[in-house]
Amino acid sequence: MNPAEPPALDQVIHHPTRLTMMAFLAGCAEAEFAAVRAYCQVSDASVSRIATALEEAGYLKIRKGAVGRRPRTWLSLTQAGRKALKQHLAALQTIADAAEAAGAEAAGADAAGADAAGADAAEAHEPGG
Repeated sequence: MNPAEPPALDQVIHHPTRLTMMAFLAGCAEAEFAAVRAYCQVSDASVSRIATALEEAGYLKIRKGAVGRRPRTWLSLTQAGRKALKQHLAALQTIADAAEAAGAEAAGADAAGADAAGADAAEAHEPGG
């Protein structure tokens, strides 16, 4: 991966709370609004605002109904939402893998340089050297 051109991250779901909500919903067919709110640990207003933004992007379906006389709202990912989440997570993994490999390569180069410098110093201190 070229660090100057990392894979594209989906800015609609990149925010941590949006990403958390999407990941939570990926684990179920649909979830009640209150369960999403509790899992994400945010206010009703935040869940509502985020759900609306994700729905406008085509990633989320909001279904309203009632249980007895109590109104309820259920949230579910659309196929486009599941695909976007999968692509976003793959892009994050690509970035992480490339950074880890670059770090290991840099550490290897540093270690090789230190080993060479140490060997040169040892030769300089040998008798007759």
